[in-house]
Amino acid sequence: MAVAKSNQQRNGEYGMSETAKTLAQELGIDRDALRERYQSERDKRIRPEHRNQYAEVKGALTVLNQDPYAPVAVERDARHEEADVVIIGGGFGGLLAAVRLRQAGVSDIRIIESGSDFGGTWYWNRYPGAQCDIESYCYLPMLEELGYMPKERYAYAPEIFDYGRQIAKRFDLYEAALFQTNVTGQVWQEGDARWAVATDRGDTLKARFVVHAVGGLNKPKLPGVTGIETFTGKIFHTCRWDYAYTGGDHSGKMQGLADKRVAVVGTGCTAIQCVPYVARDAKHLTVFQRTPASVDQRGNAPTDKAWADALQPGWQEARRRNFDDTFANQPVEEILVTDGWTYQQRKLFKLLTTKIDPETLAEADYVELMELVDLQYNEEMRARVDTLVKDPETRDKLKAWYRQFCKRPTFNDDYLPTFNRDNVTLVDTSATKGIESITANGVVVDGTEYEVDCIIFATGFELGTAYTNRAGFDPVGKQDVSLSAYWSDYVKTLHGMQTRGFPNQFIMAVGVQGAFGVNITAILEDQAKHVAWLVRAAQEKNIRSMEPSAAAEGEWVALCTPDFEDPANAVEVAFHMSCTPSYYNNEGYLTDPTIPMNYPYGVNAFNAHMTAWRDAGDLAGLELELA
Repeated sequence: MAVAKSNQQRNGEYGMSETAKTLAQELGIDRDALRERYQSERDKRIRPEHRNQYAEVKGALTVLNQDPYAPVAVERDARHEEADVVIIGGGFGGLLAAVRLRQAGVSDIRIIESGSDFGGTWYWNRYPGAQCDIESYCYLPMLEELGYMPKERYAYAPEIFDYGRQIAKRFDLYEAALFQTNVTGQVWQEGDARWAVATDRGDTLKARFVVHAVGGLNKPKLPGVTGIETFTGKIFHTCRWDYAYTGGDHSGKMQGLADKRVAVVGTGCTAIQCVPYVARDAKHLTVFQRTPASVDQRGNAPTDKAWADALQPGWQEARRRNFDDTFANQPVEEILVTDGWTYQQRKLFKLLTTKIDPETLAEADYVELMELVDLQYNEEMRARVDTLVKDPETRDKLKAWYRQFCKRPTFNDDYLPTFNRDNVTLVDTSATKGIESITANGVVVDGTEYEVDCIIFATGFELGTAYTNRAGFDPVGKQDVSLSAYWSDYVKTLHGMQTRGFPNQFIMAVGVQGAFGVNITAILEDQAKHVAWLVRAAQEKNIRSMEPSAAAEGEWVALCTPDFEDPANAVEVAFHMSCTPSYYNNEGYLTDPTIPMNYPYGVNAFNAHMTAWRDAGDLAGLELELA
């Protein structure tokens, strides 16, 4: 791996181009000093266990994974039936797959969902203040088809949850759903070319096709510290918010916390949304932070009716594609989504149209300019902390010293001012690389115990762990080979959705050798269209089973697996290796071969590739067995 070269690059040993030097001086950026500070802050937080520093919710902690929104199981008889397609998961991925299948004429479907309703991420994440960080006009799918316009630019969780249910009602998906049901097994039966799907409710379902839409933001993750199970107070994860204990609802008013000392562990996307609400209602709030969030303004606003009325047919697809291209630094005539996600691209676009001739700009210069724009943006974010937080010591703790996309950026107008409240304490845990332990009465950091009545974990979800672990079951394909065994050395797919040895199985996921972007629902919608097309093609062509050929799968894996030794990848490697640890860079260990990489050319290029593949009509790369 080209670590030595990466270190040299980030330490500035190769100097700067004249264009970059001029811009750095104009922006007031000392690149090398900031690189050094970023590196020192990263070193404080890197841990040798990387992703193994987290604990799975199991054993005595299983209670933290229970459904607080439907505590009583709905009684029903076990189902023993056949279907053309079984869809596992009822979030937006499962909903979109079901809708596109029905639109393709595939009506015999069954949806299995662990929650008691549709919604997925938005069923589970009902914590106070929960909100989408992607513009709702891009995030909520099928807006034009359903004739729906979001209430605000950035929708809150109740509206998103309700919108998912609207999709289900519009397409009669409730009749096809088995709620409060978990898949426990999926086995290929060669004799009749069917998948046998078993559940924890005693169901045995046979299906020609199985679609995995299990999602990635639903299984809670905990820090692997000793003593969690010994805490005698109340404890829960934000994605299983216990309103029976706190009182109130998504809007706050949690009267149950009025006499409680509350700890919130974590300062990522979830915490910056819920912390202001907890602070308003709790007797005292202590926030435990290992890595500060970079917090830009949210600037939410109601949807402008005149703007919405002037939109032309096809507007959402165009807006989504424009957002994806802008974020991927692809040229666009006009940047349609102007927010924190596209700030750097807009800033660089302005530079290239006012100060720098793009025709004379070398690729290396472009990379340097992007870094300078990034550094300036984060200087602005640290200045924002100075403006909004009164106490100097607290201000210093809240400043993020890493590049913007080392972690998922956050946007909130209330989080930083919350630390001006007399009933809020910020505890920085970077000196001990996280919480040391939890006792019966509180949380220990650097030898000090902070006594609390309630611990709320805002520590995110299982991302980067084995896919079958997150799914909760391990499919068994041909020759009795399990998916975990087939993927034990590295993930193998064609197009990120099909795997050799697992016929008629489709995986809808982000970050598994398919397109990768920040607007997840747009990716899922394109995957749903592809899955529906394949199932319909199989029916029309009388195909008994389909799976990738060894050659096609190998070529796709090679395409999605960068050579970290290749100088062409040095810039990307340097970026990730300089980042503070997070799930974006496998907690600082980028090159773990079991972590799947992505299609390298962006979301829109991936979709163009898949469209051309379907238009060819020959199912290239698939081995087909006719009925």
